[in-house]
Amino acid sequence: MASQPYTYLPDLSCEAPVPSRGILSRTLHAEGGVKTVLFAFDAGQELSEHAASRAAILHVLSGQGRLKLGSDELEAQPGTWVYMPAGLPHAVWAESPLTLLLTLLPKE
Repeated sequence: MASQPYTYLPDLSCEAPVPSRGILSRTLHAEGGVKTVLFAFDAGQELSEHAASRAAILHVLSGQGRLKLGSDELEAQPGTWVYMPAGLPHAVWAESPLTLLLTLLPKE
């Protein structure tokens, strides 16, 4: 008997190794309007301010950094979890090698 299709990743840290002097992004899953992307930043890298057309959830898996959410600048560390509504300007700065999981939610 065949089971339902699924994606199984036993260790997310193996899916996006931190690049030397860069940023790596890897789409892990995209279906039903949901897209999950794993990001790995080398220390000193940044994702400049931008906004998405749909809501998203950001979960920091490893490393230290800073997040800009609207006009607020906040710490990012393992376990940091953020819900961002559509249109929220945001940015990411990696103070050390940083890995985060971004889940883009379906458009409303």
